[in-house]
Amino acid sequence: MSQGHHNIKPNKKNLFISVLLNAVITAAEFIGGILSNSLALISDAVHNLSDTLAIIISYIAMLAGNKKSNVKKTFGYKRIEILAALFNAVVLIAISLYLFYEAYKRFLNPEPIGTKLMFIVATIGLAGNLISVLLLHKDSSHNLNVKAAYLHLLGDTLSSVGVIMGSVLIYFYNISWVDPLLTIIIGIIIIRGTWGIIKETTEILMQASPENLDIPEIKKQLENHPEIKNVHHIHSWRLSDNIIHFQCHAELKNNLKIEDADKVRIELENILQNDFGIDHVTIQIELDSCSEKSTINKGL
Repeated sequence: MSQGHHNIKPNKKNLFISVLLNAVITAAEFIGGILSNSLALISDAVHNLSDTLAIIISYIAMLAGNKKSNVKKTFGYKRIEILAALFNAVVLIAISLYLFYEAYKRFLNPEPIGTKLMFIVATIGLAGNLISVLLLHKDSSHNLNVKAAYLHLLGDTLSSVGVIMGSVLIYFYNISWVDPLLTIIIGIIIIRGTWGIIKETTEILMQASPENLDIPEIKKQLENHPEIKNVHHIHSWRLSDNIIHFQCHAELKNNLKIEDADKVRIELENILQNDFGIDHVTIQIELDSCSEKSTINKGL
């Protein structure tokens, strides 16, 4: 059982600063990679470009997600953040796969590399990425879209470290295959971290019940109420990464007045809010009106 974080708003200023930092790093690494002939540095530049786009998308999605609901979109625009996070993750995996191909070509045909320039530019990239990671670290724990951008930046920070180490090895030992090898290693790390984003966003879009929500325990606690005979037709899903919705049918033991039945409903809502961190609740109070009373209605 866990409490939601839906009242915590990501810091828009930190996102904006991260965009500027990554734009500068991207330009520097593209130029430095071309001049030094380093595939790892160019790969880092491409990754940084995707980081910049990811954070821009995150920022736009955050603004759009705050738009109010209307008669056409009664749930509002919160799902834009989830779509943006999924897009970011897919793009990052696609770029990593492309870099694998480029690394393979470099293994077959090694090329000379300007290691001093490679080292200097990678160090600048590392500094900028570290600042961005620190800026987004806090918000990444409670916002899936910021988490996607954060993972972009964390992966690129590791990438910069690898490029720096690679430039040193190539300079002292003249082993040019280190450059494409680093590209492959970094790509594997990025794909592994990003796959979790794809899995989680897909589950949200499929309206899967949150993993940390124990449906049998919820049913048990609601049915412990002295006026409740049975709780069935339970549905639970996330509108966004931190907004949980819950609905169910609650069958009364006795034929209560509307006023008393409403009190029971409020008490059930309090259980869901206080014990399970669910704020968006719809409970249908009834008196033996459902012929099918399974916990999950498989017909819908």
